[in-house]
This record gives sequence, structure tokens and C-alpha cells, in this order.
Amino acid sequence: MPHPNPMQGILLKCASVAVFTVMAAMVKATSEGSVPPGQQVFFRSVFAIPVILVWLAFRGELSVGLRTVRPMGHFYRGIVGTTSMALNFWALALLSFPEVTAIGYAAPLLVVIFAAMFLGEEVRLFRLSMVGVGLTGVLIVLSPQLRLDAPADPWRTLGAVVAFGGAVGAALAQIFVRRLVQDERTSAIVFWFSVTSTILGLLTLPFGWVMPDARTAALLVGSGLLGGVAQILLTSAYRFADASLVAPFEYVSMLLAIGIGWYVFSEAPTGVVLAGAALVIGAGIAIIWRERQLGLERSRQRKAMTPQG
Repeated sequence: MPHPNPMQGILLKCASVAVFTVMAAMVKATSEGSVPPGQQVFFRSVFAIPVILVWLAFRGELSVGLRTVRPMGHFYRGIVGTTSMALNFWALALLSFPEVTAIGYAAPLLVVIFAAMFLGEEVRLFRLSMVGVGLTGVLIVLSPQLRLDAPADPWRTLGAVVAFGGAVGAALAQIFVRRLVQDERTSAIVFWFSVTSTILGLLTLPFGWVMPDARTAALLVGSGLLGGVAQILLTSAYRFADASLVAPFEYVSMLLAIGIGWYVFSEAPTGVVLAGAALVIGAGIAIIWRERQLGLERSRQRKAMTPQG
């Protein structure tokens, strides 16, 4: 176990966010070639596997890192996570990059609710209030696509619903992960998810895959390779610093999404999207900060109760 190094953990987290954001941009670019979500999921997953295997071999964990005692747990998590990934990829084809990014921020807020529902975790008033604020922000982002008093673009409305469905799926996948980490190594969770999503993506082959041109094929392969690299960076970040410290840097992705959306896709975020995203980000950071304070308080209490001498 490496020694704690908060700055290195933060830098690794920011690097993982940057790589994940570029990966998502590459997936969005393949939508211009009419590549369906199932095919995107397959390439994103299958080309991440060799990256993960090389990383495990380099760490000397290949023989033990893939062992599992809960294969069905990985399977169920894979179904939920793959569905979420496919919905997110579909949403990228229907909405602007910043919009999909902002709606995706609903996932960690929904984890709070689902953890109380399915894991029996206690949700205090502060966290519940911040979840309410954050979900209000999500509704603000969604509002232009869900207006009832004026006609809306049906494809953009579908995109809003699909993006939120992806956030729900991502939150549910995190609940499965919380159960898996009690018995499984992180490396096994990452690897078997990639295997499951590869298989599920391949099963969509009869439903309209396309023959990509050279540029689109390169983007598809690149999305998988970057996905594997980003996952390794993210895993490494949590080895050097507490999750509560590095988690807020997830929101760096909004700045990157705005920049990539404007420069690559000629998409400028509206004031509504920015206002809603600010509420969601603020609520998420408040929850993380509060949990960190409670964690420090519990640590001090344990030290105070430990016999001295």
C-alpha cells in the first residue's frame, strides 16, 4: 500500500477526469458516423481489457487481481453499468456535450438515495437537503427539453430522458460496487465489468452495427484504450488519497466539456445549463465536504476512546 500523497491523488484524479472526458468526446464524434450505442459500448469495453491486463501484469497482480468469489455480483453490476453506458452514449448523440455532462452529475446524488433504500445507510437532513438542491439543478438543465407550454424538439426531449436514465443506471451500478468491494479486489471489479460490457455490447451486433470508415474506427478503438487508461488513473488516485478529498475534482469535467463542446462540436452551453450545473456541483461538493467532516470527527472520537500508554 503506497504512502498517502494527497497532491498525487488529486493530480491522478484530474488526469482521469480529463481522459474520461476526451473518451466521451471521441464516442460523441463516432455518432456522426451513425455508430449505434451497442457498437460504441463494445469498442469502449473490448479495447480497455488489454490496457487493464498490462497494468495488472506490471503491478504483479495478474494472478490474483482477476479472482472472484462473486461472479453473479459482477454479472448484475455489468448489466446495470452497461445499460447506463449505452444510455450515456446515446444521449451524447442527441444533446450537447455540456448538457450530458451536467445531467450525469445527478448520479452521485442519486447514490445517496439508493444507498438509503437498498443498503440501509442513514441519510441525515443535511445530505437529504443537498440532494434536493442538486436534483433541482438537474431539473433546471432538463427544463428546456421538457417544457409543456411550448413545442420542443422530440429528439432533444428523448436525449434528456435518456441522459437522466443513464445517471440512474450509474447510481445503481455504484450500489452494486459498494457490495462487491466487501469481498472483491478493485482490479477484479474493473476487469470483469469490461468483460461483461464487451459481451453485452457484442450481443447488439444483429441490431444495426455499421461498417465504420478509418476515422470512425480509430475513434472507436481510441475510446476503448483511453477508457482503460482513465480507469487505471482513477483507481490509482484512490490509492494515494481519500475518496472524500479527490471526489470534488470530478467537476473539472464541466470545464473540459464546455471547452471541448465549443471547440470540437461548436456547442455553446446556455445560461440555463450553466445555472443548473452550478447548483448540482455545489450540492455535490457540500455533501462530500460534510461527509469528510463527519469522517474526521469519527476518527477523533475513536482516538479519544483508545487507551493510552
